[in-house]
Amino acid sequence: MTGNAKPFIAADVGGTHVRIGLVRRNDDPSHPVAVLQYRKYVCAEWPGLVDIIEDFLGRLDGVRVDEGAIASAGYALEDGSVITVNLPWRISLNAIRDRLGFREFRLVNDFEAVAHAAAYVDASQVLQLTGPETAPRGPTLVVGPGTGLGAAVWIPTAKGPVVLATEAGQAALTTGNALEAALLHELQRERDHVPNEHALSGPGLMNLHAALATLRGAAHDYRSPGEITAAALDGSDPLARESLEVFCGLLGSTVGDMALLYGVSGGIYLAGGILPQIREFLLRSSFVERFLNKGPMREALERIPVKLVEHGQLGVIGAATWYLYRREAA
Repeated sequence: MTGNAKPFIAADVGGTHVRIGLVRRNDDPSHPVAVLQYRKYVCAEWPGLVDIIEDFLGRLDGVRVDEGAIASAGYALEDGSVITVNLPWRISLNAIRDRLGFREFRLVNDFEAVAHAAAYVDASQVLQLTGPETAPRGPTLVVGPGTGLGAAVWIPTAKGPVVLATEAGQAALTTGNALEAALLHELQRERDHVPNEHALSGPGLMNLHAALATLRGAAHDYRSPGEITAAALDGSDPLARESLEVFCGLLGSTVGDMALLYGVSGGIYLAGGILPQIREFLLRSSFVERFLNKGPMREALERIPVKLVEHGQLGVIGAATWYLYRREAA
């Protein structure tokens, strides 16, 4: 393969997993990225990102790769290192380039990448939560709770789309009822600033359940968010179910705030993380009610489609799409 058809790697680097693919440009404009090979790694099982990439490259049966992109929460510094919050190790783009012999290796914000991919998600990969099926072309929000809370806004322009990466997960958590206010007060016992992702993420669900257990004088003995969601979904623990309901309500309210703050009109995609595991619960929860509960702006929010994205490779495809756009614009 030569020119724009040359394969490269694209990776979605999360706090728990790294998803990595061998990709190339696709001639189909509705699916501009072809994923040739794909693997998923557990971060905690590896000493660093470069080791994961090296293992992936070693499985490519002689395919030569010397460029790529990673999508990760964080900011690249001038020395090529990346400031991150939720990763178990530090990322250095320069060290990766040098060790692997890459001529080019770039970083994009994780939800900026997902925003680039959202336009290529078809109807079979989404679950409609509220709003009309379609909306006028306009700013589109992509947001999702995983190890942290990420968000980005896709903005159409006459010269092509622009994606606004955000740190919405670090904005202060706000509450909408007495129970949530009491939970926030409990969370503030440990830290002055309680960011959105301290409640609206996998670890955030653990924090909410611990705070709720303290308020109720109950035990808190779950070891993972998955254990809480399992107990909530099978009905074996009312406190776990209440914790998940609080989570969904807070998420709906926060996403509604983001829609208003960023002037969203083209739609909202909830991407990845914990949400596909609780999709039916989310549908029946107070998420939509809280999303719409914005006073006189309810009518505007009712016109915005809100959909749950279930494409497991979305971050990889987004990183690849972003990289192709940058490569071909150069």
